[in-house]
Amino acid sequence: MSFWRAAPEGVTVMVKVHPRSRRPGLNGCMASAAGERLQIAVTEAAEGGRANRAVCDTLAKALDMPRSAVQIVNGTASREKLLTVTGNTDVLAGKLQSL
Repeated sequence: MSFWRAAPEGVTVMVKVHPRSRRPGLNGCMASAAGERLQIAVTEAAEGGRANRAVCDTLAKALDMPRSAVQIVNGTASREKLLTVTGNTDVLAGKLQSL
């Protein structure tokens, strides 16, 4: 099982967020009860949606996509989130596999 799945208009990505981290960025994958998740560390605190915006920015930058292509679908108040990335599924799949 993988941390991402193909969707009609792009892909969905399951992530585990580490807010207020000293070292921001992508930190590989981890197993969880709900399946594999991509770990994303951000320096912002989980207050006022700042960490959520930073997570979307970090993933968009890693995939070389515009920030508007990444949205949180589920888990805005949780560390485990489901994000959608709008775009060409084949291109996104290649980029996600190389993370």
